Amino acid sequence: MSGSDAAVTGPHATDWRETALYAPVKAFLEAQGFAVKGEVCGCDAVGLRAGEPPLIVVAELKLSFTLELVLQAVDRMRGADIVYLAVAASRRGRDQDQRVTRLCRLLGVGLLAVDLRLGLVTILCEPVPYRPRPNLPLRRRLVKEHTTRRGDPNLGGSSREPIMTAYRQRALACAAAMRDDGARPRDLRHLAEDAGTILSRNVYGWFERVRPGHYRLSDSGRAMIALTADGSTATA
Repeated sequence: MSGSDAAVTGPHATDWRETALYAPVKAFLEAQGFAVKGEVCGCDAVGLRAGEPPLIVVAELKLSFTLELVLQAVDRMRGADIVYLAVAASRRGRDQDQRVTRLCRLLGVGLLAVDLRLGLVTILCEPVPYRPRPNLPLRRRLVKEHTTRRGDPNLGGSSREPIMTAYRQRALACAAAMRDDGARPRDLRHLAEDAGTILSRNVYGWFERVRPGHYRLSDSGRAMIALTADGSTATA
C-alpha cells in the first residue's frame, strides 16, 4: 500500500465537508480489492472482499481527529475485520501528533490522512489484526445491506441527506411498477421478494390498501415517483 505525504495547502479543512474524504478513501480501499459502498448500517464506508466469510473493512471519515472518531472505531471493531479512521491531512493538526498514531496502534485501527486538494491518501498507521469477540448479527447486517444495495448511491460521511438503503430501493421499484395501476404483492416479487412486507408496512407512506391483498400508490407515492422521473431522487 502506498500514499502521498502531501498535506492540504489549499482551503482549510473546515471549508470542506466530510463527504470530500469519501472518494479518495473509496479508491484506496478498492485498490486493496474491496468493493466499497458509502453509508452502510451507519458506517461511513464499508468494503467487502471475496471470501467465506467475506473480509469486512469499515472506514470512518472526519475532517479532524476527535474523541468521537475514536469511539466510532471501537464500536466498528465489533463487526468489522479491519477498521480505518480517515481524517483530512494537515500540517499542524492532530493527524501529525505521534500520540495519535500510538493510540491507533494500541486500538488496532488504521489511520489515514487524506489530501483533500489532491485526493491522495497517506497511511499514518496500519491496522493491527487484533480481534475482539465478533458481533455476528452486526456482521450479517453489514454484508446483507452491502450486497443487496444496488450501486453506491450515497456519499460516505453524509449527515444531511436521506440515505438510500436497499430497502428504500426495493420500495421505489415497487412504487414505479405501480405507477399506472394497483398491484398485488405477488405481482411485484420479481422486483422485491419482500414486496408483501413493503406494501403492508408502508414505511414511507407511498402505498395504500384498496382491499385485502391489493394496493395502489398514495398521493405521496405518486409525488415520489414524479420526483424520481425528474431525476431529483437517486434510485441506484
